[in-house]
Formats: sequence, structure tokens, C-alpha cells
Amino acid sequence: MGVIINIFKLPELRKRVLFTLAMLAVYRFGVFVACPGVDRTVMDSIVRQGAGGLLGYLNMFSGGALSNLSVFALGIMPYISASIIMQLMTAVIPSFEALSKEGESGRRKINQYSRYGTVFLSVIQGWFMATWLESQNTPGQALVLEPGFGFKIMTILTLTAGTCFIMWLGEQITEKGIGNGISLVIFAGIVADLPVAIYQLWQKQQDDPESFGPMFLAILVAIVVSVIAFVVIMERGQRRIQVQYAKRVVGRQMFGGSANYLPLRINSAGVIPPIFASSILMFPSQIAGMTGYLPLQTLSNALRYDGWLYITVFVALVIFFTFFYTSLQFNPVDVADNLKKQNASIPGIRPGKRTAEYIDFILTRLTFAGAFYIAAVCVLPTFLQTKFNVPFYYGGTSLLIVVGVALDTAQQIESHLVTRSYEGFAGPGGPRIRGRRG
Repeated sequence: MGVIINIFKLPELRKRVLFTLAMLAVYRFGVFVACPGVDRTVMDSIVRQGAGGLLGYLNMFSGGALSNLSVFALGIMPYISASIIMQLMTAVIPSFEALSKEGESGRRKINQYSRYGTVFLSVIQGWFMATWLESQNTPGQALVLEPGFGFKIMTILTLTAGTCFIMWLGEQITEKGIGNGISLVIFAGIVADLPVAIYQLWQKQQDDPESFGPMFLAILVAIVVSVIAFVVIMERGQRRIQVQYAKRVVGRQMFGGSANYLPLRINSAGVIPPIFASSILMFPSQIAGMTGYLPLQTLSNALRYDGWLYITVFVALVIFFTFFYTSLQFNPVDVADNLKKQNASIPGIRPGKRTAEYIDFILTRLTFAGAFYIAAVCVLPTFLQTKFNVPFYYGGTSLLIVVGVALDTAQQIESHLVTRSYEGFAGPGGPRIRGRRG
């Protein structure tokens, strides 16, 4: 309680927190603004029927906007996809790599290209969405009131404008608010479904009190708390490599000679691997639903959400993308060269190639552990729904996002408090909260 009071004692921090809350409120209001020409009630029933597949996954990331068929139905996923594509292009295309090393001006150009990519992807996804919506019209169920070319154009423009508006909200929160705006938008959408999940569990307990008795609820709460604690420990976990700086004399003063640490996180890839893996596995279902192609429908049926084939392929893809994305984010050769330029070395390891090999060896082992950690957390919802018959989605990518964003936001707020001599979340003498990025 005292921390919250300290937050509102600082005018700048109070302004940032209130601005963030206001922008998130605008986002949640837009979730309930429906697209023109559709029946929202019919769409809600369709999404509920496909809660365990692609529709449920997209609805989760859109904060319920898909089930409401609102102007934010595409969510922020086009922007995330465009940003990831730009990161990949920065790693493989020399011109983009040079642009990323130009400092602030280069970063702004890359962000501008990401915005253009967001618009392009939103138009493509909007066309697929409009086509799919028209295909859901049946003799006894009309989702689209007046299908045709005009409806497609209107839907594409509406959904693209909605995604661009969410992107703008996220950038405003990043600039004038607290934390990463895009992450907070996704966080708000996921947390908004928490009351619904609690209500569904209560309703299930009322309908079947024998299976969902006090003992079952106690076990479920214990699982939830244990998993959250495990995710927090893994997200904050890191291996620190000691780095020794050589002494050097400048004039009459001596600099260097101090020791520092190079932190390597267990989960350096974040939530990107499960997002990529889920998108690839749900792609056959999406195309099969739009085209009706029989082989794709057969493949879609084989890749059921709760099937062993889906889980096996999903875990393999998560491990692959964890190593792949970590290699893009962290280059041991560049780190070794930077240490050599700063007259720094790892004790017992020769600078240059041997240092890069040593860092790569440690990073590979950490990434291996992080990959299995991500896969285990993402498979948890399937286990709870099939074995315990839990009526809501708990765990997976949503849990990783919620915990990670909460840690980042807490770190941002604590940095403001500590800078101005206020106690942080950990108290007057306790350790400070570290975010996912160390």
C-alpha cells in the first residue's frame, strides 16, 4: 500500500501511470465497438465453438475483440509479425544491418518500415477475415448481413484502421506512459478475460459439485500458484559470467581493474517461439476452413489441439524457434569482440575466439533449458483441460506474457521510485525487482 502511495507522490510518475491506464481504458472500450454489417451474437457463438483452436488463440491475443467482431478484431498481431520480420531482415540483409547500427535515426527508420509492414499485413489479413466471415453464412445463420465486394472493402478498411490505432496507442504508452506499450496492450486483453474464467469455474462447480469440490479447487489453486512462481523464477533466472577489466593509465589517473558480470538469461527468446509454433500449426486449419481443400482438412483433423501429434510437433517447433531466435538476439562473436575492444576478458579464457566459444557453450546450455521450460508451460493448458476438465485456458503463451509484462512494468516503476529515493517494491533493504531483460 505504501508503494502505491509513493507512486502518486511523484508528479511525473503519477502522470505516466494515469496516462497508461487511460490509454488501456480506450483500448478496452474499442473492443466492444462492432464492425458494420455483421451479427456479433452469431460471431460469439462461432468463436466459443472453436475456443480450443485458431479462433480461441486469436481471440485471446485480441482481448476478446474477435468474439465481439470489433474494429480491433485483428488485434496487435500484424504489428508483432511485422516487427519480427524486420528483426529477421536486420539479421540477414546487410543494408538493414547497417541501418540498425546508425543509432537513433536508424531505429526510427526501422520502426517506420515496421509500421508500413503492419498496414500491409493488416490489409492481407483483413481480406482473409472478410472472406472467412462470408463463408460462415448458412441458411439458418447469417453472420454477414449483406455479403459482397462492398462488405469486403469496408471490413478491410475498418480492421486495418483498428490495428493502426492499437499500434498508435502502444507507441503513446511507450513514450508517455510506463513500460512497453504493445506488451501492455496484450497484457490488458489477457487479464480482461480473468473474471470470465473465474465465473466459468464457479459455474462448473455449481453444475458438478462432486467433481469440482473443495479438494479439487485447493489442488487447482496450488497448481496455479506453483506455476506462476516457477515462471517468475525462470524469467528472472540468469547465468552471470564474470568479466575483468584491465587497468590502464590516462595521464596521472588509473582506470579499470574492476570486475563486472555478463548476464545471460535462461529465456532469451521470450514469447516469440510459442507464437511462431502456434501460428505454423494453426495455419493448415485456417487455410482448410477458407478453401475446403480435403488434404488440408485431413491434416487439420490430425493436428487436433489435444492430440499427441500436435503436442509433439509443437514442442519440437518451440525448441527450434527458441534456438533460432536466441541466435538472432545474442551473437557471442560480437560480444567477444566488444569485450576485447574494452580491454575486458573472462578470467581463465583467452580473448577473441576462445571467449566467443565459451560464451556460446554456456548460452547453448541455457537455451536448451529455456526451450524445455517454454514448451512445458505452453503444454500445461492441454493437460489441465484434458486431465482435470478445467473449463478455461490457463498457462501457455498468455501466462508467459502476463508474468513477463508484470515484471517489466514493476521494474519501470521501481526505477522511478529508487531514482527519487523512495522505497521500491522489495522494501527498504530487500533486493530490487529485475525485469525479463536483466
